[in-house]
Amino acid sequence: MNLSKRSYSKELLDNDDIPFDDIRQNMKELNVINTWLGGHAITLAGLKRLLGARKTVTICEIGCGGGDNLHAISKYCRQNKIAVNCIGIDIKRDCIEYAKEQWRHPVTVTWIASDYQAVEFERKPDIIFSSLFCHHFTEAQLAKQLQWMKANSTIGFFVNDLQRHVLAYHAIKILTRLFSSSYLVKNDAPLSVARGFTKNEWQQVVKSAETGPCQVQWKWAFRYLLIYRHG
Repeated sequence: MNLSKRSYSKELLDNDDIPFDDIRQNMKELNVINTWLGGHAITLAGLKRLLGARKTVTICEIGCGGGDNLHAISKYCRQNKIAVNCIGIDIKRDCIEYAKEQWRHPVTVTWIASDYQAVEFERKPDIIFSSLFCHHFTEAQLAKQLQWMKANSTIGFFVNDLQRHVLAYHAIKILTRLFSSSYLVKNDAPLSVARGFTKNEWQQVVKSAETGPCQVQWKWAFRYLLIYRHG
């Protein structure tokens, strides 16, 4: 795999004919990966930066998948006495159904099966974020996505996504080959890294989006956290 440039190969999960049991196994394993490789910790770092000292927040995730990021957020908010309302948006209805099945928190949550661009909020969420979602899109599509997140949030938005790096590519390929039982994860996890970004590429997307200043931070393990706050 040549990682000098982004791959635009389609991931298996982007197909429309995946059996629900296969999606369920994929969602379970992604939660494990996010937990053990620090993905949820990066999501919480983005939340904390934008939340500050506020004790109430409405937060929306686009491309929410099985809802594991919103689980981590609701748990953090409950532990820190923060009143939170959650919104999860995903274009795949099966992912939304799985997220509903898994939800066990005493937190108000709204699940929406839709292309995020088609969603119109009665009241804009304070914070919008995505995790492992942006690498599914071209740079031109991403610029529009950042514009949408800015236009539909009141505090700001953040993005948690993969760095394209040779070590990350080979490490996740080995780990999923050894421990995964999902053909979706085995195929899509390394491909996701190949579809990931460099810091300079993120900066170019931000420039094209004309959102104003966004902070782009490298995070372990091989991720970038992009944060925008309304002035």
